[in-house]
This record gives sequence, C-alpha cells and structure tokens, in this order.
Amino acid sequence: MSSQWQHIARDIKSLYDNKDFVPLHEPTFGGKELQYVADCIQTGWVSSVGKYVNEFEQRLADFTGVKRAVATVNGTAALHIALKVAGVQANDEVFMPALTFIATANAVSYLLAFPHFVDVSEHTLGLDPYKLEKYIQEIGIVDNGQLMNKHTGRIIRAVVPMHTFGHSVDLDPLIDICQRYHLVLVEDAAESLGSYYKGKHTGGFGLVGTLSFNGNKIITTGGGGAILTNNEKLADYAKHITTTAKNPHRWEFTHDEVGYNYRMPNINAALGCAQLEQIEGFQKSKRLLTRHYEKLFEGVEGARLFTEPSFGTSNYWLQTLLINEKCYHRDFVLEVLNSEGVMARPIWTPLDELQPYLHCPKADLTVTRQLKGRIINIPSTPPGGGSNE
Repeated sequence: MSSQWQHIARDIKSLYDNKDFVPLHEPTFGGKELQYVADCIQTGWVSSVGKYVNEFEQRLADFTGVKRAVATVNGTAALHIALKVAGVQANDEVFMPALTFIATANAVSYLLAFPHFVDVSEHTLGLDPYKLEKYIQEIGIVDNGQLMNKHTGRIIRAVVPMHTFGHSVDLDPLIDICQRYHLVLVEDAAESLGSYYKGKHTGGFGLVGTLSFNGNKIITTGGGGAILTNNEKLADYAKHITTTAKNPHRWEFTHDEVGYNYRMPNINAALGCAQLEQIEGFQKSKRLLTRHYEKLFEGVEGARLFTEPSFGTSNYWLQTLLINEKCYHRDFVLEVLNSEGVMARPIWTPLDELQPYLHCPKADLTVTRQLKGRIINIPSTPPGGGSNE
C-alpha cells in the first residue's frame, strides 16, 4: 500500500515541477500587488485610512453581488461583528456545524453566546439542513416568535452554515427552516469567495455573510476579512463599530459605544485589490487542477476526490480526498504523503471534542464522526500560479 501512495505523491509533485516539497496552499502574486503596495508606502497611507480600503470594499460587493462589503482585519473579526449586528446576544445559542474551523465557534463565544453543534452532510461537507430540522423538532419550541431550547431554556438566535473548502451548503431548505423557526442566517463564507449556489454567490443569502483573506485563501490580503450584506443600515453600523465606534469629526475623539479596532489597513486592501483583479484566472486554474486530480484518482480504489454538489459551483479552495477506512487508515495516507514531500492534512477536530466547547449543546453527530476519519486535504495551489493568461 505504501508504494501506491508513494506513486501518487510523485504524480502530485509532477504537477508542481517536481519540487522537493509541495505545500498545501500558498498565495500567488502575479498582478499589480507590488505597484499598489508601493503606492501605499510612497504616499504614507498604510493604515486604516486610505483609498484602497473603500475600493476593495466596492470591488468585493460588485464581485459577490451584494450591496455592501465592510473590510476587517481578519475573517474571525468579520464573523464576530456579523453575529453582533445580526442580533446575537449573551446567553443565546447559535447553531453551527461541529465540523468547521474553531473561529466559527470563537466568534459566537466573544458575544458570550453558546455554540450549538449540529451534523453535516456527506454530499456537501457542510451543515445538513434536513437533520437540523428533525433536531429542532426534538429540542425546540417556538414561543413568542423565538425558537427556544426546551432543555436549556435559552433562545436559539441564529444558524451559521460554513461552506466547507469552498463547497456550498444546500441553502434553499436552510433558508426555509430559518423563516419557519425564526432563525437569523449568518453565512460563514470564509472559504468560498468565488463559489456559487444555484448561480448566486455564497455569503449573500443570509442577513449577513463573512469572508476571509488569510494567506492560504483563494485571494489574500495577508490578513483580512469582510462582512457582506444587502442591508445598508447594518453595513453602516458594522463599519462604525469596527472603527472603534468613533463619531466623524475633524479633530475630536468621541465614541458613542464600545467599538472594535477591526478595520483593514490600507496596505492590506491594496494587496486585495490586486488579488481580486486576478480571481477569474485563479478560479479557472483551480478547476483545471480538479480535473487533473479526478484523472489521477479515478483508478485508485478506496480514495475519492470530493467534487462540487450538483446545485453549486465551487472555488475548490482546498482539494479534498474521501478515504475508505476499510482500505486505508487516514493517518497512514498522511504519513506517506508528507514523508514524500507532499503536504497533506486531516480535517479539523470536531468542535465538540475541543476543551473550550465540551460543555456546549449538540445534536447527533454521526456523519461528523465518520468524516473526521476520512477527509484529507492535498495540495491546492494552482500549478503555474493561476494567471489569466
């Protein structure tokens, strides 16, 4: 079995010019990044005030099809503020998949609310709306226009689906559930810039959505995130409180509430503008890499490349294998690939198993447990840099 995966590792490395080590995902800089960043340095506008912040926000809104985008220092900050402006309060509960990055739960905890973990679908790797509704019928009761947890007595305020590795959650049934059970939909689209559900960009379905531009995302600002919304009032409020809630004035420093120093610096936004100009090329190259991997794994028994659901168009942020545990143990495959110089990693530890969240309410997580031992991410940077040429 080792020889088979050693051969696979060599095939993967051949896509990347036989480098000694192939990382999981690294940024690609082939546009005007240096020009825009140099402009910030030459003019002195490198911090949270400058033309590139507003430009980046407008370009994001245009690309994703929402009315407003508010840039932040990172995706976790974006989700924190998105939940706050969506009305999540202390002692509320918020539904989310157990199989997501810890930032999804951390953002809820910042508001002194409780993550409430639910299961995912093997078809999307994201929150399963059908299991969620059955679970709500078991533990929830609608009282005075609010969904209450019968066991804890707390309000369940919102649901946060996360579009895992760029693959869209099945949103239509989830939107229907939110409407019938009085839940606010807050999309964690951190991984899905350039992904679509039935032709509409992810992050634009809920009251608010969020993006991340960490160094390993499809485009990067170094560190950064954004809030997406079609609600102008919420966008204005989000922009206000992410800028320390400072009232506009030529010289006075007055603040009307507790705010957050979460605004994206101009120099990061400049990088983002240059990256966003290239995103169509990145998307095409990601899909080309997917076709290479489909061909590579089509004859490999016990390993299947995960591809986009029928209702979605994925950005294929991270390429994903589903391992048949009857054929291979996940850690065996990880050991061989990494030893051969091909970076591979497992999916995150389910959040309900992590020390900070052992006490949180949770549904049946059967699929989460199964996928934990089956998912492996493999190198996902577009070979050749993903240029538009």
